[in-house]
Formats: sequence, C-alpha cells, structure tokens
Amino acid sequence: MDFGEVKFTHIIVGAGSAGCLLANRLSAKVSNRVLLLEAGEWDRGFWLKLPVGYYKTMNNPKVSRHFSTEPSVGSGGRSINWPRGRVIGGSSSINGLIFIRGQHKDFDDWAALGNSGWAFNDVLPYFRKFECFNGADSQFHGHHGELQVSELRNSHPYCNAWLDAAKQYGLPRNSDFNAETTEGVGEYQLSIGSRWRSSSASAFLKPVQHRKNLTIMTKVFTERVLFEDKVAVGVEVLANGERHKIFSESEVILSAGSIQSPQILQVSGIGPAPVLKRCGIEMIAESPNVGKNLQDHYQMRTVVEMGSNNSLNKQIRNPIELAKMGLSWALSGRGPLTIGAGQVGGAMRTRHAPSSKPDLQLFVMPLSVDKPGEPLHTYSGFTSAIWQCHPKSRGSLEIRSSNPADDPLIEPNYLSDELDQKTMVEGIKILREIYQQPKFRDLWQTEIVPGKKIQSDDQILDAIRAGGGTVYHPVGTCRMGVDKNAVVAPNLKVNGVKSLRVVDASIMPLITSANTNAPTYMIAEKAADMIQHES
Repeated sequence: MDFGEVKFTHIIVGAGSAGCLLANRLSAKVSNRVLLLEAGEWDRGFWLKLPVGYYKTMNNPKVSRHFSTEPSVGSGGRSINWPRGRVIGGSSSINGLIFIRGQHKDFDDWAALGNSGWAFNDVLPYFRKFECFNGADSQFHGHHGELQVSELRNSHPYCNAWLDAAKQYGLPRNSDFNAETTEGVGEYQLSIGSRWRSSSASAFLKPVQHRKNLTIMTKVFTERVLFEDKVAVGVEVLANGERHKIFSESEVILSAGSIQSPQILQVSGIGPAPVLKRCGIEMIAESPNVGKNLQDHYQMRTVVEMGSNNSLNKQIRNPIELAKMGLSWALSGRGPLTIGAGQVGGAMRTRHAPSSKPDLQLFVMPLSVDKPGEPLHTYSGFTSAIWQCHPKSRGSLEIRSSNPADDPLIEPNYLSDELDQKTMVEGIKILREIYQQPKFRDLWQTEIVPGKKIQSDDQILDAIRAGGGTVYHPVGTCRMGVDKNAVVAPNLKVNGVKSLRVVDASIMPLITSANTNAPTYMIAEKAADMIQHES
C-alpha cells in the first residue's frame, strides 16, 4: 500500500480494547473509510485464546510491551513492571478475564464533575450494547452484543469455603457484581465464550475485518500526530524501518492506552510546557494535565499454606489431575483452564471508607504464585488479596525525550496518601480475620505472605510497600473534564486543537472501583455513538 495515496475519514491509533470496538462501529457506516493502526501483530497462538493463557502471555515480549515505573517509597524502592498488550486486541488479549463494570456511583461521580452524559444511567445502554451475557435476563445485562461474558466455570472447595467464611465475617453474598452493586462476595464473571477468551479482537474486529472500508495495518508504530494550524490532519508512522505520513479527512483517534496516548500527545506537541521545552518539542497546544492524574489499583496479597493437597499448585503437578483439567475444558468448556485472575471475591467498606461506596476490592484464587508467568509454588498455596477501590494517590507520566520509541518516565506515587495506607493495612487485617472464621480456619496451616511475624500496622504497611504491586489498571492520564486544564472534553475531543480525540481508559477522571476493561469498552461504545451522531 502507498501510504500517501489514500485519505481516510478516521485514523484509529491502537487496536486494543477500545480501538477494535471503534473500528467495528465506525466502519459500519459505508461512507466512512477507517484505518486501524497497531504496533503489534495479529493475535495468533493457542495461549492467546486459552482463557488461563494470560499466565503465559502477560510477560511475553512478543505480545506485551513492558514499561517500568520509577522506584518509590510506596513500592518499597522497587520499580514495578507494567505490561500492556502489544497485539491485536491489546490488553484484552492478555488480561485476567474479569468482567466487572464497577460501582454505579463511579460513573455518577464522573458526571458530578461536570461530565454530562457519563452518569451510570447514561452509560448502562452502552455496556449492554456490546455484551452477550450467558446468564439470566436482567435489566443490567445485554444478551445480543459481540463480547461473550460468562458466569464462573470452575467451582473449587477452597473458594467455596472462603465465601462461607466471608459471610461469617459479615459480608453479604452477591450473585451478580454487574447488577445493583459490587458490595458483598461472590463469583466473578469472565470474558469467555464457549471455551475461548473473548477479546476485543475476537469479538469486534475479526467478524468485520474484511469490510472494504476498513483497513487494518499491523506492525506499524505510530510516532506522532500531524497538525496544520492546530488541526490534526494525520499521523506519522514507522513501518518496516521507514517513516510515512498518513492523512485523515475527519479526525485522528488515539486509543493507544493510558501510557501511550499521553506519550503520543506530548511527542506531538500537546502537553505541559516545561516537558515540551525540555525535550525540544514545538508546542502545538499547552495542556498541563497531559500525563497527570495517573491512577492505578495497587494490590497486596496474603498467601497461606493449606492442610491438604487440593490447591491448584499441587493439582497441576499431578499428570492425572492435569489430564482431567484438559478434558473438562475440551468437552464442556469448564474447569481450572477457564479461571480468571480472581475466581471469587467482592467488595466491602472498611472503617476508613469516606463515603457509602465500598473502598476495598477482594479477589481469591485456589493457588499461589509470585507473579504471572512464573511457576506456581510447590506447596499447597491459597491466595486472597485486596486493592483499594478509589486510591487518593496520584501519579504522573512524561516523555524522556522527543524520540517516540523511548519509554516514558512513569511515577505512580503508590501509597503517597495516608488514607490509602490506612485502607490497605485494614484490608490485610480483614483478610486475616476471614481466614480465622470457623468455615476456613481448620483448612490452612500457616501464613506465608506477609508472614505471621508481621503484626503491627507499621510492619503491615512496610510489607505492603515491599510486596505489593500493580493490578495493571493505569488510567486517567488524558483526563476528561469541563475545566480549563482538562485534556479532553466530555465528547472526548482534545482541548486546544481540532479533529483529535482520545478514546481509551486514559480519559477516566476517576478510576473505577474494580477491573477497568469493561469500562474501557463502554467508553469506546459511547465514543462511537457520539462520533456517528456528529457526522
């Protein structure tokens, strides 16, 4: 293809969760000519399809680009690895599968900041539009969309006992975290079809990839947006070692994610003036909050050694049990090969909750591991973990140079706010109390993480700093708002320029309380609707 011979109505940068859905919706209008650009390749490979395959793919550099945060006090002086999907489907092709929208008030809070049209009742139709839920009919679920959403497919006695213990502790059961509330404990829903992962690629892009008005280009790295008189007119890309310019007639849409969308803006001349000056970049529009407002969920786990060998740690080392797992998945699409990054869990309010919303998310697995991609522990491990739903700490991201290939400087500032520290410490105490309930206390032998010697609040906080980590939910770096410093307006158009939008998790003004993939789909669905109504 001659890069300069065709003008597209819409250029979408990034074929991830948002980008694939956008490409589907915008190319449905035959008069549109849509170009979708992706730095990675097509999502080919067994491990990208198998639900539990994220244990193999998340840290695989062939399909995941790895960014590193700056060492900080909040992370115990460590740099934290942030993998992001570099493949068609983006992080939806390598994530932990959990499908949860968040609390209703998450979105009402967006609207309360002046973002009209983003309250829960406004965005629920967009959630329902893309969803194909295999459970019971509900006003909160869609059944005719493309993304397959499934109830949990694997029951485990340890997880069931933990749910009973959580109820004894005082947490109510919740049969559907995507209905009235996330509060309570229960089973997580997952983005899985009959047997395989349901990603943005499989759900939204592959069914329409042969549309004549949709062009998909892989292994193309977008370096910057091109402007004429503050109007975005195209992008400059690197393909096969050569630079090319591609032009748009309507607009450029950045769906490169919470790290690379703000990076592209800054390299293109939109961002904080001091950063652009330091890097020798000509300013197109001063936008001081590009890369600011960075939020992420920081998690801490507890690990106990169980008294029997029913942990998946042991079962996967037993050839007979492993064969049973494979057979269960192949014949019925059930069993341990379908589990997500949390099998059961829920949300609750601690005594530090600043409002009526839950401030703590819990997730539980009948296994233990240091991090995805590493072997499960050899002992019979069980994990329960927490993250703070709405951290007060704010980080930032900025480019190191004018070179688009250089990783940006990422400073999450984890646990820099005292409320975050108190909430996380309280969370570990609560997990320990659940372990001590009658339904669970006789099942385990000893606490491995953080360890029984860790008892005082200061000791627990130090353990959280030294042993916690990301849940891979960076958001907020291209904040949506109505104030003069907002990066994008509620219609997701970039302030200070024309014909440029950002459509991905970076526009979230406040992080949602739970996993961020489902809200990212919603953002893209709503954006597509706004774009179509403008044309």
